[in-house]
Amino acid sequence: MCGNNMSAPLPAIVPAARKATAAVIFLHGLGDTGHGWAEAFAGIRIPHVKYICPHAPTMPVSLNMRMSMPSWFDIYGLSPDADEDESGIKRASENIKALIDQEVKNGIPSHRILLGGFSQASANSANKDMHVLQCHGDADPLVPFVFGSETAEKMKSLINPANITFKSYRGLPHSACPEEMVDIKKFIEKQLPPISD
Repeated sequence: MCGNNMSAPLPAIVPAARKATAAVIFLHGLGDTGHGWAEAFAGIRIPHVKYICPHAPTMPVSLNMRMSMPSWFDIYGLSPDADEDESGIKRASENIKALIDQEVKNGIPSHRILLGGFSQASANSANKDMHVLQCHGDADPLVPFVFGSETAEKMKSLINPANITFKSYRGLPHSACPEEMVDIKKFIEKQLPPISD
């Protein structure tokens, strides 16, 4: 990935079916890669949108007994009061910013780039008007549903609460489902409509 001193392959990309006037950068969860998410986005493809699914570098993860696996940063624990890998999060953030900057250089305005991810949560107070779609399965055994709802409430204190949409999916474990992918497609279509020539 751009600017990363840890080796990670180039992102999986689903090119726009016509001229790309918008982009979605989507981050996979711990231990995964961008390939499966690229396939998922190919299934809900919007013609003017380019989908970029980067791969996290492989590194030892404390949460998983220091086993090496794809991870954006080290994870020390899942409890709300667990320490966080601040330097790793900063490094990952810089790498994502480099991906955004590259798309801007490619001619896509920054306001036409969406950032998303699976099993991710972040907010930047610099953009209080951003729109957020947060999805969570109510049967998630890895990231408890209450963490998702608490994150949505916290986000409402950081950005315009009217711009937060929290959707839950009955019986969904720590994965995605077709209904969720349709909701994501609708969100992308609303946030990144086609530009008329």
